[in-house]
Amino acid sequence: MKKIGVFLMTKKGFLVLKSLLNHDYTLNLAFVVGALDTNIHKDYNTEIRKLCSEYGIAYYDRDESGYKDLKVEYLLAISWRWLIKTENTPPLIVLHDSLLPRYRGFAPLVNSLINGERKIGVTALFASNDYDRGPIIGQTQTDIQYPIKIEKAIDLIADCYVDLVLDIFHKIKSNTDIYATPQNESKATYSLWRTEEDYKIDWHQSSKKIKRFIDAVGYPYLGAFAFVGQRKVRIFEVSQISDIIIENRSPGKVIFMEQGNPVVVCGKGLLKIEMASFDDNNEPLLPLKLFRTKFY
Repeated sequence: MKKIGVFLMTKKGFLVLKSLLNHDYTLNLAFVVGALDTNIHKDYNTEIRKLCSEYGIAYYDRDESGYKDLKVEYLLAISWRWLIKTENTPPLIVLHDSLLPRYRGFAPLVNSLINGERKIGVTALFASNDYDRGPIIGQTQTDIQYPIKIEKAIDLIADCYVDLVLDIFHKIKSNTDIYATPQNESKATYSLWRTEEDYKIDWHQSSKKIKRFIDAVGYPYLGAFAFVGQRKVRIFEVSQISDIIIENRSPGKVIFMEQGNPVVVCGKGLLKIEMASFDDNNEPLLPLKLFRTKFY
């Protein structure tokens, strides 16, 4: 019986693992390697460990090496954030949160939502020496409409993950060849990694783009932020307000107050802040006490 070793994290990894076990692929799973993800509020590492324990699947933390001695025909990586060395190892199949060759690299789903893409999806590919340039095994996609929050988008592409992985496991279990197609390099684009500073709101952008940004980096991520005075504020929920003519436009300034909710001037358009909290103590920002406030 062919065995597959799986590296997985986060909700997407948990849902894929759960689906594999529900579809009777327990005996094909040689091991699971997991890790904590401190960049999100809920990383599902505990749930992944518990599921492995319930089904008798060998679980290893990423800093352990015992799994390297286990014989497998394939390796599979889901939501994995670190390089997996492929020298003298079985073929590595990677799942990537975009429709390659677009959005190669980091945070592809977040950046797709910020850019207002109308389709999101997942690509299964064989790993290569250059990240996300390997031949494509398969893709699944789904249409989306805005506004959409990252949590909802993750749920949508989790279904794409499950469909792809079940198909791959079926082929491996039934000894069906896995074919892959080279990527079209002329259509390749790249997606940069994000740090805390990239979560800062640029009020000079349009209200439409700022809302997409806030929705794209919200839960389970830490959330978009701005400064009020010297204090960092996480902004989780905003709504667009019809623009008005402002003779001396100054993005970031509060122009109206609606029952304690500030309406903030953007480069184009207005945004009403519906939910926000101070980053240092999680106390709610609203109702805002001072009308003459500017968000930086």
